[in-house]
Amino acid sequence: QVQLVESGGGLVQAGGSLRLSCVASGNMFRINAMAWYRQAPGKQRELVASVNTGGITDYSDSVKGRFTITRDNAQNAVHLHMNSLKPEDTAVYYCAAGWYPSFRHWGQGTQVTVSS
Repeated sequence: QVQLVESGGGLVQAGGSLRLSCVASGNMFRINAMAWYRQAPGKQRELVASVNTGGITDYSDSVKGRFTITRDNAQNAVHLHMNSLKPEDTAVYYCAAGWYPSFRHWGQGTQVTVSS
């Protein structure tokens, strides 16, 4: 079993920045990628960014150029650096881990609210 613990959410004004962190623990044998998803009220959960153990990243078009995902393999941690935040980025952000593209393990979520 893999446990994921997120931190770093909060309230920020439009144009501001936040960094989300997620630390994984447990059996990481079948984990080759970690990702951040988000879910806004009334919307489906969507993939924001992912990174594999080789450092290859992928981003949704809505965050390209503003968000950066980084991974610390030694710490089993992944971070999401969010810049130029917009009100439409408001959502609960979830950390996920698994064998890409199937993410079977999820964190509890952290709220990000961007005020206009």
